[in-house]
Amino acid sequence: MNPNRYLTKSRFKLALECPTKLFYTGNKAYSDQKLNDSFLAALAEGGYQVGELAKCYFPGGVEIRELDYATSLAKTDALLAQEEVIIYEAAFLFENLFIRADVLVKKGNRLELYEVKAKSFDQANDTLTNTKGIVSKWKPYVYDVAFQKYVIQNSKPGYDVRAYLMLADKSKRATVDGLNQLFMLSEDEKGRTLILHTGDVSSAALGERLLCAVNVDDICSKLFEDKPFEADDPKSFKQWAHFYADNYQAGNVIQGKLLGRCGKCEFQATPEEEALGLKSGYKECWQRAAGFTPDDFARPHILELWDFRKKDNYFADKKYFLVQLSRIDLEAERVKPHIEPGMSRVDRQWLQITKSAEANPEIHFDKAGLNEKFATVVYPLHFIDFETTAVAIPFNKGRRPYEQVAFQFSHHLLHEDGRVEHKDEWLDDQQGRFPNFDFIRQLKLALEGDKGSIFRYSNHENTVLNKIHEQLRLSTEADRDSLCTWIETITHSTGDSALKWKGDRDMIDLWDWVKKYYFAAECRGSNSIKQILPAILNDSDHLKTKYSQPIYGNSIPSLNFKDQTWIKLDEHGKVVNPYRQLDPVFAGVDQELLDAMILDETAEINEGGAAMMAYSRMQFTQMNDVERHQIRQSLLCYCELDTLAMVMIWEGWRAMLT
Repeated sequence: MNPNRYLTKSRFKLALECPTKLFYTGNKAYSDQKLNDSFLAALAEGGYQVGELAKCYFPGGVEIRELDYATSLAKTDALLAQEEVIIYEAAFLFENLFIRADVLVKKGNRLELYEVKAKSFDQANDTLTNTKGIVSKWKPYVYDVAFQKYVIQNSKPGYDVRAYLMLADKSKRATVDGLNQLFMLSEDEKGRTLILHTGDVSSAALGERLLCAVNVDDICSKLFEDKPFEADDPKSFKQWAHFYADNYQAGNVIQGKLLGRCGKCEFQATPEEEALGLKSGYKECWQRAAGFTPDDFARPHILELWDFRKKDNYFADKKYFLVQLSRIDLEAERVKPHIEPGMSRVDRQWLQITKSAEANPEIHFDKAGLNEKFATVVYPLHFIDFETTAVAIPFNKGRRPYEQVAFQFSHHLLHEDGRVEHKDEWLDDQQGRFPNFDFIRQLKLALEGDKGSIFRYSNHENTVLNKIHEQLRLSTEADRDSLCTWIETITHSTGDSALKWKGDRDMIDLWDWVKKYYFAAECRGSNSIKQILPAILNDSDHLKTKYSQPIYGNSIPSLNFKDQTWIKLDEHGKVVNPYRQLDPVFAGVDQELLDAMILDETAEINEGGAAMMAYSRMQFTQMNDVERHQIRQSLLCYCELDTLAMVMIWEGWRAMLT
């Protein structure tokens, strides 16, 4: 037993996700797929800059930077001897529970705890609770600050402790320009992330406050009552905290429930890692809790079933494999009757189940359905992809926290005679500028020259253009009316829009066509373009023949590639995923891992984690021209491949229809 093996707030949060993870976290014997690069993690989360802004709202504080427990605790106690003091990263220990408070304000006998989160809260409309209790999306954050309050109250029983969540207030607008650029990320000599102030961060210079403090004392009081914290266990919130801490300190395994979220467990080892001797915590869980054998991990699992929403119920009944499901099980999940052409959600799920039982499953290709769709398009065809982000601290005056920011697009053109060209691209990497209005002007120039059909992949592009439409209407841009009118021609209004429209050139969702008319078992239920592309390349002799030659960036015009051969085969004769041919945006970090690191605020950004972090790095770090050029080129190449992938899907289908 390690006496300094304390349950921290991050470990408590991890235990609430899954208590078994407490055994695996920090255990070097187990693979951990979470990003271990703290600097890139800071870019992904956005929390460092929000945390620094919060400190500016509490000026004059003392920061405790020491990481060892004893020193940080001693420094905290010394500072608390003052009548009034502000402490950043104050440390508290109660038994084997240890926390560091983001901001602690001492006023006589009162301690105010502020837990800062890079999470949005509309102070005018949002609440942390409803008639059923704590709102589901807020539970992890409330439990986090409640855990901290519990530790402080018990380590310093003579104080009146007040607890707050400090959040980005989406009801507020920045009243100064360049606010985000005041906080630049850097690293010290030990590799720790630092924030550099690049200008005046006084209260007057920061303008109106963009962070709000939401009191959680009443919620904490209810959590601290001696009532069951979970429905199927008598332990209270406080008892669970000590249960986790005691088992973590002892190095015990707490076996959690098998749930649908297990599919995203970070403690899954790749075959390559297992060959090197790393263990898979994910596999050990299934072996302990469900009696899995090594062969069972090769069987098609319910976790792989596309858009299956009641996995937990089936796991509770010890149903784990696709072969154990019937079509009746799927029909029970039907949300509404299917009246549109093509496969329904249930049809696609059942197809995945039946194909998983076949030794050599063939693709499903609805030739009649796609022939009807192909007959409706107008040439030339336009294929577009956007890269976007949403930052907590706005770039410019008048912008709100987490407003949509569109910084890049790619555009491929496919002519009726089969000619392909990478026609346009646009990327704004200028620091501190709100790019959306220039983005839409450039997109309009790229698409307005004809009436050809425009394709996107998923809902994201339509949502982004709706947001820019709203931003334009509230702006003073001289051309806002013409830009809004043009946006309306290629989009349809979303449900939360005050205006309603459907353009006569409304973009076509290729992702929707994939879901309804095409299925490849090798995608294992995924409809991600990064999975669909290699599948259709493997299926299509036409594509293999065409793109096995170095024609891309030669006879096929490209803005970023020259003499590129996209078809390369692995040792099994399968096409190597073209995305794997590109240099990573960040050296030494897996692209898929970066893509998976998406903020809740930007959850609709499909597979854009790497691009989002690259843009953040260009915006919020100091880098030389060579590094900036490398990141820019990586962004351009990835976005170009996204629209080329759409072209390839279309070309493969067209060849299969003839």
